[in-house]
Amino acid sequence: MLARATEGGRVWDLLVIGGGATGAGIAVDAAARGYSVLLLEQNDFGKGTSSRSTKLIHGGVRYLQQGNISLVMEALKERGILRQNAPHLVRDLAFIVPNYDWWEAPFYGIGMKVYDLLAGRYGFGRSRILSREATLERIPNLKTEGLRGGVIYFDGQFDDARLLINLLETAAERGAVLLNYARVTALRKDSRSFVSGAVFTDVETAKEHTVRAKGIINATGPFADFVRRLDDPQAPPMLAPSQGVHLVFDGAFLKGRSAIMVPHTRDGRVMFAIPWLDHTLVGTTDTPIPEPTLEPKPFQEEIDFIIETASEYLERKPSRTDILSVFTGIRPLVKADGTVSTAALSREHTIHISSSGLLTITGGKWTTYRTMAREAVDHAATLADLETRPCPTKDLRIHGYCAEPEALGEFQAYGADAPALEQLCRSKPQWNERLHPALPVRAGEVIWSVRHEMARTVDDFLARRCRALFLNARAAVEMAPRVAALMAAELGRNEQWQRDQVGEFERIARNYLPGHGSN
Repeated sequence: MLARATEGGRVWDLLVIGGGATGAGIAVDAAARGYSVLLLEQNDFGKGTSSRSTKLIHGGVRYLQQGNISLVMEALKERGILRQNAPHLVRDLAFIVPNYDWWEAPFYGIGMKVYDLLAGRYGFGRSRILSREATLERIPNLKTEGLRGGVIYFDGQFDDARLLINLLETAAERGAVLLNYARVTALRKDSRSFVSGAVFTDVETAKEHTVRAKGIINATGPFADFVRRLDDPQAPPMLAPSQGVHLVFDGAFLKGRSAIMVPHTRDGRVMFAIPWLDHTLVGTTDTPIPEPTLEPKPFQEEIDFIIETASEYLERKPSRTDILSVFTGIRPLVKADGTVSTAALSREHTIHISSSGLLTITGGKWTTYRTMAREAVDHAATLADLETRPCPTKDLRIHGYCAEPEALGEFQAYGADAPALEQLCRSKPQWNERLHPALPVRAGEVIWSVRHEMARTVDDFLARRCRALFLNARAAVEMAPRVAALMAAELGRNEQWQRDQVGEFERIARNYLPGHGSN
């Protein structure tokens, strides 16, 4: 990829800066239309927001409460399209809204019927009101005191980082060139002051490269303003970033296969408790922050807020000592005049085109990544004076597509790649071993991630190729030395590299352990 990216004299149709959900979606869309595409990511793919979501592909019940019907309808349609194109990673999930007051069942019941109607033929299942007994049958360890019943509705769940890797593989299969650890440091302009290329640094070698492109798309999420200032140092900020925190507990905290949705908390958000990869994920918060960082830290009050809210609904009240991992994501919210709370800012995306022709797309959410990509490529193609070509992604199967993923066993998340991965694991006894008793991750998955998924660091593997860091931070730290040794053998690295990698991963992992957030 690096050799193809730096080929002398080549002019790309589109240069995409940013390797998260938006950038990957754009790369898939543009490559599928037949445009030549180069994507550059400053760190690892999905290092930022795109690996730190609530793991939901959903219309957004909260946006329905806000009256944002168009966003909900678009998201519900996209939810159905994504399940159709990536069934190995997107599945139906039942959500229960527990009712403790007499008015809640009819009130939320009507709201969910509207949600069903908006989904139309893309629906995941019909909502209905549940009795107290049926509610407890779904969630046996729900707090029973005062419980009257519940409302059930259906939405989608996915593994965000794995979907991102599959999107990048889909783009690569259609000719896109994609690089992680390629930090853009400057933009180039032509004699008319239009953007015409970029300078990037290969982070691994510190070597600088210059690339040329007819059109440039800034899809860097929370870091969009940084790239805009490369184009125009005086560019006013577009974003009002906020962070959301999630806590991960043992699966025993949420028995059954349904999730809990609390429609209103004291910070104005909805709260979810979700079964995810045999664990319980609870979140989230909405806290304004001054500047985005690659490894955002949770505030102690955010952790306390989630524990307090979860304790109001779960029979077994979680405590700090029960937390297996804490992860924090940043929302690239677009500023709005006069808005005090980030919770009130729109989750719709924004496209901004500067006087030099730099196209910035930011905001939005995972569920609508495909429509964001379509709009961005439509505009970018016009700006770059490319031949007009229709968007083909509505029916484009994503890499790993498998109609019956349940038959794939423990490697279901790899979709159609599962048989080849299983064969790799069995090719050497040591590659078939689990890396830790607490998590179902095999040594062969490390080899696979280096050979086929561009994993370059221990963090790449433990945080995003498998989800160990997000599920159990202490277990992930214990796995790090073995992962470093396996990667070193594949990448031709020495023992000093292994020590550095383990040390760096331990530093990163501190942010995922309770008690290590900022005060």
